[in-house]
Amino acid sequence: MEIIDNKYLAVRTRNPNKITDVIEESQVVDQEADISTVAVEWDLKRAQQLTRLEVKNVPSPILRDYDWPGLYTPFQHQRDTGEFLTLHPRAYCFNEQGTGKTGAAIWASDYLMKWKYIRRVLVVCPLSIMQAAWQRDLFNFATHRSVGIAHGTKDKRQKIIEGNYDYVIINFDGVEIVADAIAKNKFDLIIIDEANAYKTTTTKRWRVMKKLVTEDRWLWLMTGTPAAQSPADAYGLAKLCTPDTVPKFFGAWKDAVMTQISRFKWIPKVDAAQKVHTALQPAIRFAKKDCLDLPPITYIDREAPLTAQQKKYYDILKKDFLMTAGEEEITSANVAVNINKLLQISGGAVYTNSGATAEFDVSNRLKVVEEAINEASHKVLVFVPFSHTISLLRNYLDSKHIPCEVIAGDVSATKRNDIIQRFQTNGEDDLKVLVIQPAAAAHGVTLTAADTIIWYAPCTSIETYLQANARIDRQGQKNPMTVIHIAGSQVENRLYAMLRDKLGDHTKLIDLYNQELTE
Repeated sequence: MEIIDNKYLAVRTRNPNKITDVIEESQVVDQEADISTVAVEWDLKRAQQLTRLEVKNVPSPILRDYDWPGLYTPFQHQRDTGEFLTLHPRAYCFNEQGTGKTGAAIWASDYLMKWKYIRRVLVVCPLSIMQAAWQRDLFNFATHRSVGIAHGTKDKRQKIIEGNYDYVIINFDGVEIVADAIAKNKFDLIIIDEANAYKTTTTKRWRVMKKLVTEDRWLWLMTGTPAAQSPADAYGLAKLCTPDTVPKFFGAWKDAVMTQISRFKWIPKVDAAQKVHTALQPAIRFAKKDCLDLPPITYIDREAPLTAQQKKYYDILKKDFLMTAGEEEITSANVAVNINKLLQISGGAVYTNSGATAEFDVSNRLKVVEEAINEASHKVLVFVPFSHTISLLRNYLDSKHIPCEVIAGDVSATKRNDIIQRFQTNGEDDLKVLVIQPAAAAHGVTLTAADTIIWYAPCTSIETYLQANARIDRQGQKNPMTVIHIAGSQVENRLYAMLRDKLGDHTKLIDLYNQELTE
């Protein structure tokens, strides 16, 4: 494929009529033996037509007409992803977590807006990344665009949707609440991030979305782990985005990719992966290991809003601390104690004065951990600073059938060594996740079978934080790494910023505490 004068595409083909009969104003300009060269005007409409005709390596005019605005220069794989998305009104982006697929989708959609191919975009994603990923990245990559967060009461969501925002961001469960408003207000493109939430066609969530993704709407589904749990899960994604690639009924699809070996057990067929690949097309995928320009460690923030119960007691503690602050000197010692209490409430369990443990509703945070684990392509470490929170998380992961083990201070050396050996040598089906108390495994342990670290909550020690991250960042690591920070309160966000910037002196800790109390 050759670009001529930045205006035309020169397509060499044995069947020129396939192109000239479909694309207006295209014409044969050269012929050698049985190979013809067809000249096609280079615009997005004609590039998409060539793509649909299965012409290979068709370039998108985004390469010529777009300046990739914002605070950052795109990586090459982001340019390639943006180019691919502009060529496909219905498409899948399976780039791994940490490769910057959010930025690629923003640039691609902004290009489409710039040239009036679309007017508005609806982003549907988990609550945890509405602001931490999508709003932040829109501010960084498309600073000239307006962004609305459709969250809260129905009236508030509806006003945002009916407003004049270029991008509207809404969480999965919010779509149903304002589905009528979404249908009436023209969203030319819907982007669904972590699209595995729509893998099941029998859910109301899926049925509501299916009504919204009319044939004239662009739809991009994004997830780093398509059909990770079962090839049967690909059916819901395909039926939503490219329904012609799968059978009309789920049963026929399941029979095609799974074999029943007992009353309740099904296993994938030998060719299941190929059938999933064919069904989920057109698609693009970059693994972190394929992105040579990525930094060795990518940091990602995820928001886990405090539940009503957590917020109530969090505010009570802040009020008590503020009253005490007027009666005694604020020192690093009592600041550390008080910050730990706030962190414990954010994490879901806190010690009482009697030594008992009081647990809080921490469902938002647990869901975010599950989301992050499911998006990871390899094994995962989850660092949990407080021992009384570990059992709470372990029970939740067990309930979700996620293979996990715990390393904490009360785990014997013999058992700890056995767990580490299993983690480093066995497959994900046996042991995908290690839940670790940082102080119990922050030094000297190699856990390079994992390439993802999730901080359930921040610790207060820079040394512990850096050493814990070094469990995967060491000799033997074969993959680029991702560190995910989960936060639901400002004190957590500020603490993560201090840890990453290596600001650990007592003055900084006191400043952080004073900021929290005065807000």
